[in-house]
Amino acid sequence: MTLTLADKDEIRDVLAAYAHAVDRRSWDLMERIFHDDATFAFGPVGGGWRDFLAQARAIIDPCIATQHQLGQMLIAEAGEGAAHSETYMTAMHIVPAGYPLPEVFPDRGETYAAIVAGRYVDRLEKRDGEWRIASRKGLYDWREFREIGAAELVNMPEGACGYHDERDPATPVVARWRGS
Repeated sequence: MTLTLADKDEIRDVLAAYAHAVDRRSWDLMERIFHDDATFAFGPVGGGWRDFLAQARAIIDPCIATQHQLGQMLIAEAGEGAAHSETYMTAMHIVPAGYPLPEVFPDRGETYAAIVAGRYVDRLEKRDGEWRIASRKGLYDWREFREIGAAELVNMPEGACGYHDERDPATPVVARWRGS
């Protein structure tokens, strides 16, 4: 089987839906992104994808805001109904003072930005006509912590940290991922 352009587009949609789901705290979308038996490993997070989901929520939910940017992607055939991909990513996390998981982001006693750059190395499989992630290994390339001044936090406009509910204007765009 040769991957078609449609296959690659579907794979890119799955990868983009993951970033959206994490940033918008749309955790229910993960069931449409990972196969039931999928595995996940990235830094201190690992196990089956449902294990990952519980760990990711503990890491992401306390953050004030997050944004995952996806960069270049390489997608290659890996046998009948399977593909490998490597996706560069940069993720910004606004970490509050008192953050509860210092093994992930240290509590610096003040709000700061944690920038993580790395890559997702995935195996995707097409089962029952749908591409989903079968395994994901995340790799850190670098990370950086940046101070945020109190004035920047106080003067942020409404919605600047993003919405995690129906107020988000992207809700209709991702409706297909919710099955609606």
